[in-house]
Amino acid sequence: MEGTVRYVSEDGRPLAELPFGEAELLRGYRAMRRARLFDERAVTLQRQGRLGVYPLFRGQEAAQVGAALALGPSDWLVPTYRDTAAAITHGLPLATALLYWRAHPAGWSFPEGVRVLPFYVPIATQLPHAVGVAHAGRLRGEPWVVLAFVGDGGTSEGDAHEALNFASVFSAPVVFVVQNNGWAISVPTERQMRNTRIADRAPGYGIAGVRVDGNDLVAVWDVVRQAVDRARAGEGPTLVEAVTYRLAPHTTSDDPSRYRDEAEAGERERAEPVARLRALLEARGAWSEEREEALVEELRAEFDAAVAEADAAPEPTPESIVEQVYAEPGPDQRRAWEALRGG
Repeated sequence: MEGTVRYVSEDGRPLAELPFGEAELLRGYRAMRRARLFDERAVTLQRQGRLGVYPLFRGQEAAQVGAALALGPSDWLVPTYRDTAAAITHGLPLATALLYWRAHPAGWSFPEGVRVLPFYVPIATQLPHAVGVAHAGRLRGEPWVVLAFVGDGGTSEGDAHEALNFASVFSAPVVFVVQNNGWAISVPTERQMRNTRIADRAPGYGIAGVRVDGNDLVAVWDVVRQAVDRARAGEGPTLVEAVTYRLAPHTTSDDPSRYRDEAEAGERERAEPVARLRALLEARGAWSEEREEALVEELRAEFDAAVAEADAAPEPTPESIVEQVYAEPGPDQRRAWEALRGG
């Protein structure tokens, strides 16, 4: 990947002086391992009928976690449907995430103080919203930066162009992270666009653009941290292309073997981000099998507690489906609410 920022090789060797110390590397590994366990256990819950359709992110942990770690508490995260790893890293409680994917009303609004917008399922519609939040913060004198995710296929949508253009013209404090995972559902990147280096589009908008190894947590964290700093300093938006690979199916209802050679996915396992950072830590004497087992046990206990909390949420009533549309229901919602209550 010529012209791509990378600090750690696929087998865990440092390729340059690392911008983070051991404590930060361990923090990053814990966050990625936590995300990996959530993804694995969420699939099991979905197969048991305890979650709805679930979009897996296995293989993309570094792109999401690394970017989220670059945010401060006052910053906003605007995720797509695939970005649960980023959301829980930025403070979304695990139980709330589970309730969201269970389509339970208690998961439709996030707790006060958690600066994460709901997961966007429509493609790229979140980008103009993210720019709006960023521009509003600037007008209100708020110091927040907005981090918005989109997939490689999403950059072909009109909303992506409008968001990038507006953000450029108004120097909105927003960082766009494109997770180029090689596939937009069943369509490979080279069938989506002629220019497959998405970061190269940034100069056309007059903004900074960086291509980074999206499976290298150190590189993603550092690149997005610099982009966040630039945005906070009033230097405008950045387009970050994180080159990664979706090892898992698109969703739990997808069968990727119908459109891609699964031998390719097996080959990409070598570059997967969790094993890469673990190898780096082990080579530095900062990690061991014993520490891994202790961490996994801790994370399993945390996840089990979150499942118990989600299971304890009250059964939703039929009328709750229209209670979440507007802060104040309009006439149509009131009539539907009364009908659903049997009135």
